[in-house]
Amino acid sequence: MARGHLHDDDSPIDFGVLLNLAFGSFKTGLHAELARAGFDDIGPSFGYVFRLLASKPLNLSEVASALAITAPGALKIVNDMVDKGYVERQAHAIDARQKLLALTPRARRAMNAARQFHAQFETGLAQRLGAGDARAARRVLEAIVAAAPAGEVQLRAV
Repeated sequence: MARGHLHDDDSPIDFGVLLNLAFGSFKTGLHAELARAGFDDIGPSFGYVFRLLASKPLNLSEVASALAITAPGALKIVNDMVDKGYVERQAHAIDARQKLLALTPRARRAMNAARQFHAQFETGLAQRLGAGDARAARRVLEAIVAAAPAGEVQLRAV
């Protein structure tokens, strides 16, 4: 089997499958690095919530809306993050019935470790392929995201 081919007949991997395999490889490396840094309990949706709450606390409805999931679904993720020490509930300054969700210092350390991995991954890609090819790969991925119909790609701002 040739590199970039899954079939014995040397036919290329379907593009979507290749994207998925590349993402899987990236994600495996990211989670291994986070585990080495002491964050071995991060769930699959935590990164999205980290980015949502990075600039300011939000209420549960805002988190659910940004993730395009139901409030009970968001609550399940948030409760897991609270239990693991990544998110804390804070009193709302105006509406005592609401709680705001905020990142803990542990979450910010995990985010920093993840961002370091992202940067190192891209640097490593440039070292393996050359800076021009790494920039081209980024442009291709950005073009795929930009071409998606409005609302189809969630979390554009995070």
